[in-house]
Amino acid sequence: MAHIIVVGNEKGGAGKSTVSMHVATALARMGHKTSVLDLDLRQRTFGRYVDNRKSFLASAELDLPSPEMHELPEIEASSLQPGENIYDHRLSAAVAELEPTSDFILIDCPGSHTRLSQVAHSLADTLITPLNDSFIDFDLLARTDAMGDKITGPSVYSEMVWNARQLRAQAGLAPIDWIVVRNRMGAQRMVNKDKMERAIANLSKRIGFRIAPGFNERVIFRELFPRGLTLLDLKDIGVKQLNISNVAPLRPPAPRQLAVSPRCPVPPPASPATASASPAPPPLNPPSDARHRPLPPRKDAHRPRAPVSSATASRSADPDPRAAA
Repeated sequence: MAHIIVVGNEKGGAGKSTVSMHVATALARMGHKTSVLDLDLRQRTFGRYVDNRKSFLASAELDLPSPEMHELPEIEASSLQPGENIYDHRLSAAVAELEPTSDFILIDCPGSHTRLSQVAHSLADTLITPLNDSFIDFDLLARTDAMGDKITGPSVYSEMVWNARQLRAQAGLAPIDWIVVRNRMGAQRMVNKDKMERAIANLSKRIGFRIAPGFNERVIFRELFPRGLTLLDLKDIGVKQLNISNVAPLRPPAPRQLAVSPRCPVPPPASPATASASPAPPPLNPPSDARHRPLPPRKDAHRPRAPVSSATASRSADPDPRAAA
């Protein structure tokens, strides 16, 4: 039987399609027959990734190991029993067809809660969950206190994985090997990065998953998509060394590039030629004599603000690890 790998996270923008393409390509390069399914029937980012790869390899006359993309088969609604879901049968039929001829079946789930995603998680032998290095994304796995140190309970995605584990146990199948991949981590050591590391390590012991490093935030991953390539393919297409623009981290825009209020627009910086050609502005309120008189105090001067006191929050110990489950 084929080993089923599911890449899932209900939070969009976590890098699921990039992880799926690299894992599937790595398995294909190792000589395994790898079949892949994209359950995001609308956006099809993973499917487009594979399509781009086929087109590029054909135009460049290259033969690189690649996963094979398959579509979900259509099911006649008349063949369903009362109360049965058509999406359950579409995914089950696809997996049943691919299992005899595949070593691995990789399923990329959409970044939302769908019936197809639920069924896929119950079929997973290995579940890979890419997670951005942010408490906004961590909130999908577990709730935390205001300081981010104490886990107060599981969240919606963890509960869905728990239900999938129960379904597999009732069917007599092996438990899911759950791997959480920390994606888009910055190169610098920051307080949020340390807090996330402690929170994920704490949660992994409570609900049972392994932790693996993922991809850093680099420009190269966005440049590979149009050609359907991965980092594993670069040497085969003649790339001997990445340039600095490929490996440079993505940076936020400069302060002058940020949007400003229409009430106080930021004027564009003057060029050196324009600055030298423009005449100097006349002095404000030039004195009538050599003596400089002090200006009188303004009547509408702002009053000084009262100091704001910051309250300190105490950290409490974690509860029983199984209490949240």
